[in-house]
Amino acid sequence: MSALRIGVLALQGDTREHLAALGEAGAEAVPVRRRGELEAVDALVIPGGESTTMSHLLLDLDLLEPLRVLLADGLPAYGACAGMILLASEILDAGAGDRQALPLRAIDMTVRRNAFGRQIDSFEGDVTFAGLADPVRAVFIRAPWVERAGDEVQVLARAAGHIVAVRQGRVLATAFHPEMTGDRRIHRLFVDIVKGRV
Repeated sequence: MSALRIGVLALQGDTREHLAALGEAGAEAVPVRRRGELEAVDALVIPGGESTTMSHLLLDLDLLEPLRVLLADGLPAYGACAGMILLASEILDAGAGDRQALPLRAIDMTVRRNAFGRQIDSFEGDVTFAGLADPVRAVFIRAPWVERAGDEVQVLARAAGHIVAVRQGRVLATAFHPEMTGDRRIHRLFVDIVKGRV
C-alpha cells in the first residue's frame, strides 16, 4: 500500500517545516502550488503565513473555488494560524478590498485575525490539548482565536480563556504553530484523522 500523500499549500508561509513534520509523522508530504497537485493529494495542510496574501494567491492561481469544493466534498485538512483563519466560515477583522482574507468555510466557526496582538506580542506556552496526555508547547505568532464554534465543532484547546484548537469531522485547526517545535503529536493526530483512525 502506498504512503498517505498529504499536500502542504506552498504559496506563502512555513511550508518546509510542515513538510518535515508530516514526514516524521509517517506521511508522504508534497508541496501544492497548482490545481493538478491539489487534486492529487489525500489531504491538505494550510500553513501559517499571512492570510490575506494567501487568499489572493489562491485567487490568482485559480485554487480558491476548487479548494472550497474539495473541502465541501470531504477533503481532510489541517490549518495552523493563518490556515485556521482560512478554514473558518467567518473571519472577523478580515481586511477590505483586495487585502481581505477569504474564508474556505470548512469549519463552522468565527475566527478573529491577530486576536492575540501584533508580532511583538507573540508568545509560547503550554496548552492542554484534548486527547493528549501531556500539554503541547504552543507557539503563537500574530495568532487568531475562535470567537464562535458551531455545534458540530469539537474544542480541543484553549489559551488565556480563548479557543485555540478545534476539529470538525476530518478538518483540524490550531491557532498556534506545532511545526515549530519538535513535538509531532498534532501532525500524527492529523495523519490518524486522514486514515480514519480517530
